[in-house]
Amino acid sequence: MKYIADEEILPLSLETNFWTWSAQAKVKPIPVTRAKGVYFWDANGKRYLDLNSMVMCVNIGHGDERVIEAIASQARELPFAGPGMATRPRAALGMQLKQIVPQGLTHFLYTLGGADANENAIKLARGFTGRTKILARYRSYHGASFGALAATGDPRRTAWEPAVMPGVVHFLDPYRYRSVFHRSRPQIGEAEFTEEYLAHLDEIIQFERPETIAAVMVEPVTGTNGVIVPPEGYLQGVRALCDRYGILLICDEVMSGFGRTGRWFAVDHWGVRPDLMTMAKGLTSGYAPLGAVAMRREIAAAFDEREYVGGLTYNGHPISLAAASAVIDVMQADRLVERSAETGAVMAEMLAELVERHPSVGEVRSIGLFGAIELVRDRKTREPMAPFNASSPEMAALRQYLLENGVFAYTHWHTVLVIPPLIITPEQLQEGFSVLDRALEITDRAC
Repeated sequence: MKYIADEEILPLSLETNFWTWSAQAKVKPIPVTRAKGVYFWDANGKRYLDLNSMVMCVNIGHGDERVIEAIASQARELPFAGPGMATRPRAALGMQLKQIVPQGLTHFLYTLGGADANENAIKLARGFTGRTKILARYRSYHGASFGALAATGDPRRTAWEPAVMPGVVHFLDPYRYRSVFHRSRPQIGEAEFTEEYLAHLDEIIQFERPETIAAVMVEPVTGTNGVIVPPEGYLQGVRALCDRYGILLICDEVMSGFGRTGRWFAVDHWGVRPDLMTMAKGLTSGYAPLGAVAMRREIAAAFDEREYVGGLTYNGHPISLAAASAVIDVMQADRLVERSAETGAVMAEMLAELVERHPSVGEVRSIGLFGAIELVRDRKTREPMAPFNASSPEMAALRQYLLENGVFAYTHWHTVLVIPPLIITPEQLQEGFSVLDRALEITDRAC
């Protein structure tokens, strides 16, 4: 590779690249040169505290030499093998995953990332049940390919309609802060709140006819749409509805998996066993592209005598599988799942302090190191700081302040997500929250 000087990274990248999720004339990428631990540096030598795990994926932190060496070692031994071949890392990772996924998930289909993991889960559900419809929630994001976008409920779907995959029906999330069912009685008890949202899903199932529905697909904890933690009993209730009607439950753990919530997977908090579970991001901590679909033995066995029609050239890539295997080793050796729960409790306290200090903070939510700050113009009316599916001058200014002061965080409409690497210390969290605290003065002035 030709050497590119630091000062050339940004102009040359802008000259030749077409950028995703961006209007090309407005893109302002950070020219990143290196990363270590919970920090990364730009071409000017400026250091950023990574409160978003880059793209919600670098769970073990940047630059872990154990994973880097596993990748290098695999590249020296066998850099590539076709997706229909058995390899050492394929054998090893399958056994490791069986030890950490919910009991009953025994087989794994390897993909390139979360979107195609979700698409393959939909294919498997349709092929296993002989049904076609998929039920998914409105405040969901399942990926940017056509099938995954169809399952997605948020406005990222609508940009490409009507070309997305047919057969998807959306239903409402149990989002207590903005519940459309309970605006006139916000103090409703949690049990009744849960019951009413399960009744809503049950009614949708009845309207669509259970015998036409292959699967219900959910993020156990909603990701970019606000880290919405389900009320107690909700996921168990969804599982019960699926069992009642012979519908499969697909849990999208692409963002919430691999220790992010303080358990290996978010479903572990509620003891729910999905029929199909997708994963990516933290699976390799972003060190290599990989996704996976975990499935029950019965689903895998349904294709014993008939072909599963699907697959891509790089499925089960040895380097990616080796990276994932090493990541799991690191997480177990360093107790990162337990550390996520422990440091997550500290983060929850820091988030609560922001509510006390800032009138623009309407609500905070977190589980493990998976958090969100919801910003409003008025706590009484809960008017969001930015309109639905849009930004605002205040949110843009807040994000710019964070970047100028060396904190990288993700803002989505009127929320700020706090999703740091699981290795972060309370002191490093405090470093980031000190900047957040000052940045929120910008949104406070809009109240």
